[in-house]
Amino acid sequence: MRVLVTGASGMLGGAVARLLVDRGHSVTTLQRRPSGVDGATDLRGSITDAEVLKDAVRGQDGIIHLAAKVSFTGRAADFDNVNIEGTRRLLAAARAASVPDFVFVSSPSVANSGAALVGLGAGPADPARAHGDYARTKGEAELLALAADSLDFRVAAVRPHVVWGPGDTQLVERVLARAARRRLPLLDSGAALIDTTYVDNAAAAIAAALDRMDRVHGSAVVVTNGEPRPVGELIAGICAAGGVPAPSWAVPGAVARGAGAVVEKLWLWAGRQEEPPMTRFLAEQLSTAHWFDQRRTRELLDWTPAVSLDEGLERLAAYYSPGSASLSNQ
Repeated sequence: MRVLVTGASGMLGGAVARLLVDRGHSVTTLQRRPSGVDGATDLRGSITDAEVLKDAVRGQDGIIHLAAKVSFTGRAADFDNVNIEGTRRLLAAARAASVPDFVFVSSPSVANSGAALVGLGAGPADPARAHGDYARTKGEAELLALAADSLDFRVAAVRPHVVWGPGDTQLVERVLARAARRRLPLLDSGAALIDTTYVDNAAAAIAAALDRMDRVHGSAVVVTNGEPRPVGELIAGICAAGGVPAPSWAVPGAVARGAGAVVEKLWLWAGRQEEPPMTRFLAEQLSTAHWFDQRRTRELLDWTPAVSLDEGLERLAAYYSPGSASLSNQ
């Protein structure tokens, strides 16, 4: 099968592309910087460029779309341009090229208004109630993608939740950097149960969606390891793997959520490019339960996680161990 993977320079996109290459597929990657995926044909460009997309989709049997603006802060127009308009252009290019299958990689945040999510499935995306421009625009893009589903152009949305693993800069590196500087508190007592997804499991689930498109097209599914853990326990495990002390102090979740909302506005006003230390969305994620019923996902995809959270943490510790090849190449 000939498959286009967008956003393969990211941890999850790269893992998806490598998995497909290992399975013998002909893989093309599209992103703004090199993907580093051996065996794939690397294209450089933006999903907002219609001419680039026209070339990228030509002759493909399937598309897995991961490219997105992922951030806790930034200009709303930038999120709109990449996440909504980029997806719209890619969908149009795919249909014009008669590509039969399209997997849109989304996020559970598209259906989360900030309240706890306990044992739920994939509710409908609700951009109007989503918190933050990332969740809002991913929700809009998911609705666009699923609205395009038909028998001739099958579309599915996969929502992996809190993906982490070796080389992760979105969660792991931020946790370790802030914990090392004693700037990472637990919110409330760190007891909120959350689902997460080890990167290899998320990649396998996304690939399974492309394989099981006859079952899953027209639908959204949430993907997790199915092992809810207290957020404090997960953070402590990441810190132990990275060799830094776990957080030993706490602040009330309500205080963090209020402070995060203020910090977001200050960051945007000041035009700062680095990620803020706290946002409302991040505070919500760290202080409210969010775990999901995985029965429908596993049935539709014919997939189960191969790597447990404990094994994932062992792999993370090996990645950060002194003298490891990963550290020597950094």
